[in-house]
Amino acid sequence: MLQQILHDMYIDPELLAELSDVQKHILFYKMREEQLRRWREREAWEALAQAEGLRPPKVKRGMWLRAASDKHIQWLLGADGEVWVWIMGEGPGDKPYEEISEELIAERARLQAQREAEELWRQKEAEITKKFRDALANEKARILAEKWKVEMEDRKAAKVLEERIREEFKRKEEEERKRGEEQIRLQEEQRAKELYWTLKQAQLQSGTSEREEREWEEQLRRSKAADEERSRGAQRARDEYRRHSLRAIQKGTVAGLSSMFQELGQSQEQEARLYHHLPGPGPPPPLAIPVSRTWERPLRPVSREVIVRWFKEEQLPRRAGFERNTKSIAPWFHGIISREDAEDLLENMTEGAFLVRVSEKIWGYTLSYRLQKGFKHFLVDASGDFYSFLGVDPNRHATLTDLIDFHKEEIITVSGGELLQEPCGQRDSPPDYHLLFE
Repeated sequence: MLQQILHDMYIDPELLAELSDVQKHILFYKMREEQLRRWREREAWEALAQAEGLRPPKVKRGMWLRAASDKHIQWLLGADGEVWVWIMGEGPGDKPYEEISEELIAERARLQAQREAEELWRQKEAEITKKFRDALANEKARILAEKWKVEMEDRKAAKVLEERIREEFKRKEEEERKRGEEQIRLQEEQRAKELYWTLKQAQLQSGTSEREEREWEEQLRRSKAADEERSRGAQRARDEYRRHSLRAIQKGTVAGLSSMFQELGQSQEQEARLYHHLPGPGPPPPLAIPVSRTWERPLRPVSREVIVRWFKEEQLPRRAGFERNTKSIAPWFHGIISREDAEDLLENMTEGAFLVRVSEKIWGYTLSYRLQKGFKHFLVDASGDFYSFLGVDPNRHATLTDLIDFHKEEIITVSGGELLQEPCGQRDSPPDYHLLFE
């Protein structure tokens, strides 16, 4: 999947939204690196072609070439046959530029103050309504508690008293509303004046070329700092990759190589060479389980039916979702469920809980992880003959179970320190993956 993105130099916005901040950071670095590689390759080819006389040297297009092109412009002429020119503010009936600018600033200040006043009035109105509603409820409760309301005549008197109190509170509420409206109106006028002078000063300050030069220099400095930070992040990612690879080779857990060599009948010398990191021509390639495809897989998932067929055609032969060396489905495995459903399942679990669900964005899966506050979602690429995190973990694993077992002992990212601890199982019956195994 990563190779396809680098080949097209494009990533779908929906797929980009699924990536974490670390994944986006690494993916940006990979795409920038691919751009530089292509540019250097093209420059080298151009230099070679010019040296061998296959292509004339480049000539920069000058003003005389542009004038000789087919493009042209035609000016609007006035009654005197000369080019017609209109200067804003100097024509008949035009307002001076300063007056137009003053009106625009005043209008912007008025609208801003009006919006703030409306928001203040909504808050004030809610406070007034609540205040008198609570006061009326308390007064009614006090009246109802009186013993003399038990008698019929006293009930009538209480009703009259209640109506009188209601009218009194209504009158006070209306007075309070009027005072609140007047207070908001005064604040609105004051705020309009403040905003007017603020915008006026900003307009005067932004007119100087020296300020624009400083802003440009500051923007350039920030851009250089961001490039340096991205380079440092990429270096940390490469160091993390080497650390993961070395740890995995030492532990003998990379991609479940020992069990696969036994199944494929590899020699003990090859197995010892991989496990003990003997010197050789280079690091061995990840072991792949060949999958015979009897159907034409689309570039990306287009429907649930296609995803189910992909799982049955390509993933079941690779025992995706099963526990190691058993016929039982792993407790962390789930079917085609949404991000919201995954977070709902992990809501009441502790940090380190996780589940793996079939992705609807790529040919692969999504590992949903419970943080102390919130969640993280990592895309697992299964479009090739191995399993790996998209843009985060460069290690390749032969089975999905190998990937999960590996990260029960090794963290996923250095910045997050995510370690898989407690699998999140099924909650409903039938389980959400029943369509995949029918």
